[in-house]
Amino acid sequence: MAGHSQFKNIMHRKGKQDAQRAKIFTKLIREITTAARLGSADPGSNPRLRAATIAARDANMTRDTIDRAIKRGSSAEADANYDEVRYEGYGPGGVAVIVEALTNNRNRTAGEVRSIFTKHGGNLGESNSVSFMFDRLGEFRFPLSVGSADQVLEKAIDAGADDVASGDGADGIHEIVCAQGEFNTVREALEKSLGQPASAKLVWRARTGAPVEGEIAETMLDMIAALEDNDDVQNVYANFEMSDETLAKFAA
Repeated sequence: MAGHSQFKNIMHRKGKQDAQRAKIFTKLIREITTAARLGSADPGSNPRLRAATIAARDANMTRDTIDRAIKRGSSAEADANYDEVRYEGYGPGGVAVIVEALTNNRNRTAGEVRSIFTKHGGNLGESNSVSFMFDRLGEFRFPLSVGSADQVLEKAIDAGADDVASGDGADGIHEIVCAQGEFNTVREALEKSLGQPASAKLVWRARTGAPVEGEIAETMLDMIAALEDNDDVQNVYANFEMSDETLAKFAA
């Protein structure tokens, strides 16, 4: 019985991993399709598409799958027309939340996002109801292998970036940020000096944080997980602050 139970546990975990991988692929395919539809089908001349294909390769998506997604977008197939929408509101504890989505059914997505907010004690607001609490920035992520913190800082400054944060350890990265209006200029300069970034996109970064702990923190994390689990949702940004102990507790 023990062996049987262990096997079932392994299969359950594998099933969850496969489901998570499928959701990631769904989101990446939508981004690739939309990028190809809105711009060139050539990643070399379409920065958004190039960033999406890099992310897809990092997620171990096959070349054939990427190519099919590009073809769907560039051929303007009916089922490849996704609208970019943004939702804003407050989560538990007064945490400001921004949700970015790609959808072919605005009413469905709005209803699902609103339901998630309500279920977790939050409220979906009007457009621009919380975005004033965030800055819109360009964000570039490079592996530590591209150079030391000082080397990357120097090249980032030369490229016109505003700030650099370099991590350490096996999962560390160099994170470079710039003003939204300088995104393309900085991207081109960084690609020449550091190579292709692991990630290059516009993000929302909170100006101030809202501290949450205990049950509110757990509910907030559950809400974000539910939003990210939705196929239409591409990105979720929130201004909560939690202690390392709290994060470790709920990550366990």
